Amino acid sequence: MTRFCVSLASDSAGTADADGRPGAADAHLATMGAAAVAPGLALVPDETGHAQGPFEADGMRAVGEVTLHNRADLLTALATDGAPAPQDAGDGELLLRCWARLGAKGVALAEGMFALAVLDGRDLVLIRDHVGARTLFYARAADAWAASTSLRALRRWPALGTRMNLSAVRSFLTFAYLPGDETLLEGVREVLPGRVLRLAADGTVTETVYWEPQERLPEREFGGTDDHVLTLRALLEEATARRLPEAEAVGVLLSGGIDSSLVTALAAKLHGHPVHTYSISFGDELPNELGYSGLVATHCHTRHRVLTVSGTAVAARLADTAALLDSPVGDPLTVPNLLLAEAVAGDGLRTVLNGEGGDPVFGGPKNLPMLVQEMHAGAPGADGSPWYEDRATAYLRSYRKCWTDLPDLLTADALSALESAPSPQRFVEPYLTGPDRMSHLLNQLLHCNLRTKGAHHILTKVERLTASQGLQGRAPLFDRRVIDHAFATPPTLKFRGTSEKWVLKEAVRDLLPATVVDRPKSGMRVPVQQWLSGPLRELGGDLLLGRAARQRGLFRPETVRTWLRGEGTLLPRQGGKLWLVLTLELWLRAYDL
Repeated sequence: MTRFCVSLASDSAGTADADGRPGAADAHLATMGAAAVAPGLALVPDETGHAQGPFEADGMRAVGEVTLHNRADLLTALATDGAPAPQDAGDGELLLRCWARLGAKGVALAEGMFALAVLDGRDLVLIRDHVGARTLFYARAADAWAASTSLRALRRWPALGTRMNLSAVRSFLTFAYLPGDETLLEGVREVLPGRVLRLAADGTVTETVYWEPQERLPEREFGGTDDHVLTLRALLEEATARRLPEAEAVGVLLSGGIDSSLVTALAAKLHGHPVHTYSISFGDELPNELGYSGLVATHCHTRHRVLTVSGTAVAARLADTAALLDSPVGDPLTVPNLLLAEAVAGDGLRTVLNGEGGDPVFGGPKNLPMLVQEMHAGAPGADGSPWYEDRATAYLRSYRKCWTDLPDLLTADALSALESAPSPQRFVEPYLTGPDRMSHLLNQLLHCNLRTKGAHHILTKVERLTASQGLQGRAPLFDRRVIDHAFATPPTLKFRGTSEKWVLKEAVRDLLPATVVDRPKSGMRVPVQQWLSGPLRELGGDLLLGRAARQRGLFRPETVRTWLRGEGTLLPRQGGKLWLVLTLELWLRAYDL
C-alpha cells in the first residue's frame, strides 16, 4: 500500500548519464522521499494508497493508482482495435494500453477509480478518473515537472519551496473543502476529474476534457416516467454489481438514509457472500437514525454493527485524521469515518461500499435554499429594494460556512493580501452563470455539486480514510452511467412535489420498507457544539490561540476567543464554523505550514 511520484526534467525524463549517475528527474524524486522503480517513476513507501507500477505499453512507462470496474469492456475495445491486451494484465497496465492505443476515447471508456501518470516521450501525461475518486497533484520547479498522488511528497520537494496558499485558505473557509484545482501549497495544482493533462518538458500544459456530464433531456418532459425509473434500476444494479468484490464478504456504511439503504439492499440482493453493515452512534441522548439503519439491516439480513463514537475519541484522533488528508475537509464526520474504516478492516474486509452521491447526482435537500432564492428573485426586501444577488454569490451564502464571517475572522494583513486574489465565486460560476451551463436550474446546481463537493470533499475523504486502513471505498451512485442517466432525466422526476430524489426512490421502492423510502431526509446529528465545549475545548483554545497560530497571522485572536466562548455574530452555526478553523489549523500544522 503506497502512493506514487513522477518527474519529468529536461534530461530525457530522468535517465542516468553516461557515468551512471541519476538524471535530474530521479534526483528530484529522491528529495521527495520516493523510491525509484524506473527512470522518472517512483513509489512513496511511507504513505498508504493503491499505487502500483511501473507499467509499459507502446513505448510508454507509467505508474498509477488504478481500480477498474469494467475490465471486460476495455479488453473488448482493445481487441476490436487490433491490439488485444493479455487477459491477466493488471488494471494499471490495461488503462495504459487504452491510453496508448485509443487516446482520450480509451480513457473515457473506463469505469473506475484511477490516477495514472505516463511518461510519453518528452511529455508527462496525467489522467484522473471521471468523477475524482482518486486525486493527483502536480507542480513545476527547476525546469522540471513533478506529480504525485501524495501532496506531502510534493511538500518535501526543495526546488518548489512550497508555502501556504492564502487564496486557498479563503476557499476552504468558504466551502469547507477546496472546490477546484488549487491546493493549500502555493505552486501545486490538482488535476481536475475527467481530464487528461499533457505537461511538456518546456513547461507548456495542454488539457483535454474526456468526460463532462451533459444535459440530455427528452423532448417531452412529462413522458416516459416508467422508462426513466426502470432504466435507472438496471444501471444501479450493474453499478453495484461491478463494485462488489469477487468471492469474499463486503462491507456497507449504512446511515439509514435512502442512499446507503439502497446500496445495502442491492448488495444483499446481488452478492453471494456475506454483507456486513456499519452504523455510527453518538449516544442515545441525541437524535439519530439507528432505528432506520437497524430496520434496513434486519430487512436485508446483513451482519450489522453499531459503532459508538465519543467526543473523547474524536478529540484523541482529530489531529491524526487531519494529517491523513491531502486537503483539509471541514466535516465533523471525518474521525467517525476513520473509526468506521478501522472497524471494517478489523473484521477482515477489503472492500466497503457507501451511499455517497445520491444528493449531488439526484437532487438532495442542500439545493433547497438556492431553489427558494430563485423563486423570490427580484422580490423586494424590507426596505423595498430587491434582495436578489447573483447565483454564484447566493450559492456561497447558502453553504453557511465562514464566507460572510471572513472580515471579522481574518486579520487585516490577510484581508489586504487577498484583495487582488480571484474571488471564490470563480469555482461555481461556470456551472451557474457560465455560457455552457445546463438549461435547468436544478441541473446547474447538481452539476456544480458534483464537480465541486463531489470531487473535492466527498470522494477524496472516502478515498484517503479508507485507503489508510488498506480498504477500497466504492460509491455505486457516482457511477458514470448513473450520472449520465440522471442528467438525461427530467428535473421534475428528481424533485417532484415535496419529494427529493423521487426517481431514485421509485427505482428501489420494492427493495426497502416504505418507511425508509418515504421518510424525509433528516441527516445525522453530529454533536459538534458538545465536543467543542467539552473534550475539544482545551485543545481548541491551545491550538487557535497558541504561538504557532499567532505567528501565522491568519485569524484575529479576539474573534477566535469570542467564538470559543460561543458568542458573536456567527450564531446559530457556531460549532460548524469553529470546526472549520480548528480543522484548518490542525492540517497546517500537519504539513508544517
